Amino acid sequence: MVTLSIDSSATLWSPEPRSGKPLLVLLHGYGADERDLFGLIPHLPDGIAVAAVAAPLTPPWPMPGRSWYAIDSLNGRSTEGITLAAESLLRWLEEAAGDAASVALLGFSQGAAVSLQALRLAPEKFGSVVALSGYAAPGDLPNDELLTETRPPVFWGRGSNDDVIPAHLIEHTAQWLPTHSELSGRVYPGLTHSISEQELTDVHVFLTRWRDAAASA
Repeated sequence: MVTLSIDSSATLWSPEPRSGKPLLVLLHGYGADERDLFGLIPHLPDGIAVAAVAAPLTPPWPMPGRSWYAIDSLNGRSTEGITLAAESLLRWLEEAAGDAASVALLGFSQGAAVSLQALRLAPEKFGSVVALSGYAAPGDLPNDELLTETRPPVFWGRGSNDDVIPAHLIEHTAQWLPTHSELSGRVYPGLTHSISEQELTDVHVFLTRWRDAAASA
């Protein structure tokens, strides 16, 4: 049986004490590493703990950084690979989450796909998911029907000029998310495969609601 492992020693943590706080986990994109999204901390709500994890795979040379699953071409994305990566994240969380008041995921590109897949595998573990410039993997999973009932909060942001994610995956996600989540979705005019200041403002608002809900639970 194929499994992947996340290197816990590579995880970057926000410096403040994290016991009992809501935990936000950052999942970087293809060819990046745990440092990539860690710089977003000043744009995030206060009163939360933040962990940036390193994906378990190394892309083929000469691509730098790490990857969550292999990409053979722009259309070569294996749902099985996304699931294996999401399972590795869930195993990492068993140790890392500790006494967190709630856990949310924020993923970019590949990290967004893995975040949504982890939500589908274990919806009870997550209070919110932020998926930036990513997509929901095609295919059915056992908990998908449960998600249509529980409707967890999901923020899906993408750029109108993002030509990295294939159109059929964007279309699938646009159909899938509204029926399986309480969706906050936004398309940012002119934005490519990246994150904008306006998007970060919207993410801050979304995650503040998650933080406040965790505090009042």
